Amino acid sequence: MEDFLIYVPKITSRVSYVFHLVFYDLLRVSYTLTQNLDTFQSADKPKLIYSERPYTDDLFFQSSGLLFERGIRSVELEAFEHKGENLFFPVYDKNSQLPFDVFSAIFYLVVRYEEYLPFKHDKHGRFTAHLSSSYQLKILEKPVVNIWTLKIKEILQIKYPNYFFPEKKFKFIPTYDIDAAYAYLQKGLVRSIGGYYLALKRLDFKDIAIRTRVLLGRIKDPFDNFDLQISYQYKYNLKPLYFVLFGHYGAYDKNINIRNRKFRFLIKWIADYAKMGIHPSYYSIENADLLKDEKENLEKVLNKDIKRSRQHFLRLMLPDTYQNLIENDIEDDYTMGYAALPGFRAGICDAYNFYNLDLEIETRLKIHPFAIMDGTLNDYMHLSPDEAIDKIKKIIDEVKNVNGTFISLWHNEPLSDKKRWEGWRRVYEAMLEMVHQ
Repeated sequence: MEDFLIYVPKITSRVSYVFHLVFYDLLRVSYTLTQNLDTFQSADKPKLIYSERPYTDDLFFQSSGLLFERGIRSVELEAFEHKGENLFFPVYDKNSQLPFDVFSAIFYLVVRYEEYLPFKHDKHGRFTAHLSSSYQLKILEKPVVNIWTLKIKEILQIKYPNYFFPEKKFKFIPTYDIDAAYAYLQKGLVRSIGGYYLALKRLDFKDIAIRTRVLLGRIKDPFDNFDLQISYQYKYNLKPLYFVLFGHYGAYDKNINIRNRKFRFLIKWIADYAKMGIHPSYYSIENADLLKDEKENLEKVLNKDIKRSRQHFLRLMLPDTYQNLIENDIEDDYTMGYAALPGFRAGICDAYNFYNLDLEIETRLKIHPFAIMDGTLNDYMHLSPDEAIDKIKKIIDEVKNVNGTFISLWHNEPLSDKKRWEGWRRVYEAMLEMVHQ
């Protein structure tokens, strides 16, 4: 099948990045960019124009100019509604196939342009969902990049009905963060005494009783449900990913001591059934050396290279966090998502390469955006289990509609079905049933 020939007035790094994402990664077709108008006009093949004005009667997508710029500026998004859709980057040439600059809109969302501009951080130093243009435009729960790409495909198919577009298939990747492998076990004498003290202060005698029975070996630690997770793998034919917090104990890092033999054995055991990644500790975003140490320590335990990561507390500061991952030989990151709301932080439900807007270069770091996290539904949105199931179904349906990749973020705590997570094991199993159908 012939390449699509695409005319642009100038081939910039932004243009190259976006057209590679849309045509090669998402539509899975080959293409060639040219800035030679004579070559374009004389070619007898499928083609389109992306520029400020049409030069021929070929398919024309009007540009707003963002992809031909360099540097970061304050972009005032001009939002408008068209046929029930909220869009931005409007264009006004009646010959344009779409009423907005779809390629600039995709670039703006995927590279997280707005996160390079000054913003008000939350208490963990994060860019929050409620600040995002996607939330304000009410498109956060839609994978609009995928939806817009399918619109481009439809336009191309009408013009070139004999052109073959490979079909994508829906995928599901379950991921787990191990922030605390055990609720009561392996904490050491000081932390165990502290746990009793806090429970007594709250007059939580039920917790005291459960803690005692667990420590005496009479019942299983509620967070130790890893065998259940493995059983899900076999039942639903899953290939999960695990991200292990392997930093030293701190205010926000409360996993088991990394020298603890039982904890190390647990990690090795999980690695026999699933792929592993590092869960860089809370302060690794501010201290680049922490990531290096934690990654090397985990690699020594597993005796294999670690190439995947997800930031603890989803702390992400662009571009520094990703640049640090690259320098530490991380190839795939799964942090792209919001803590406070479900949906599509970058507007997309497929993996894509990180574009460093400061340096104006596409990197080799692959970003895998997740759409749903357990803590979002319970801790931030305060949904009941039934409400959570409804919300998850809505997100899964959106991903299935575009044959994208649905990535979930779960922890072992909700699968305990205890305390504030009572009823949430059913939520997780309902999600597995939905994606399995």
